[in-house]
Amino acid sequence: MDTNDPDSLKPARHVNYDLPACPVEATLELIGAKWKGIILFYLLDGRVRFSELKRKVGCVTQRMLTKQLRDLEAGGLVNRIVYAEVPPRVEYELTEAGRSLEPILHALKDWGETHAMKLITERIAREESDAPS
Repeated sequence: MDTNDPDSLKPARHVNYDLPACPVEATLELIGAKWKGIILFYLLDGRVRFSELKRKVGCVTQRMLTKQLRDLEAGGLVNRIVYAEVPPRVEYELTEAGRSLEPILHALKDWGETHAMKLITERIAREESDAPS
C-alpha cells in the first residue's frame, strides 16, 4: 500500500475486537488520527464545505485533510456530498454514527479545557529543566 497516496486507505489492524479493551482500540482506529477528532468536532455544527472546514481546522494541509475525511467516510462517520456545479462544491456532514460521538467529543473538549493546557505547560517546564545548560 502506498502511504503517500491519499486514495489508499489503511486496512483495519484486526478482524476481531474482543472484549473488554479492544472496543476502545477499535474506536481509536476510527477516530484516533491527529486531525480526525478536530474534524469531527467542527462537523457537529452541521454540513460544512471543504474550504470552510480547512479554515476552521487551521494548519492542516489540503492533502492531509482530504485523507482524514476519506478515512472518516470509509469508517462510516462522515458523509461526502458532491454538487454537480461549476466550480465543484463538496460538503461534509456527520452520519448518524458520527453524530453519536457528540457526547464523547464534548467530554474531550471539557477535559482539555480543565486539564490539557496545565499538563502541557508542566511537560514543557520539565523538558526545559532537563535540558543541558
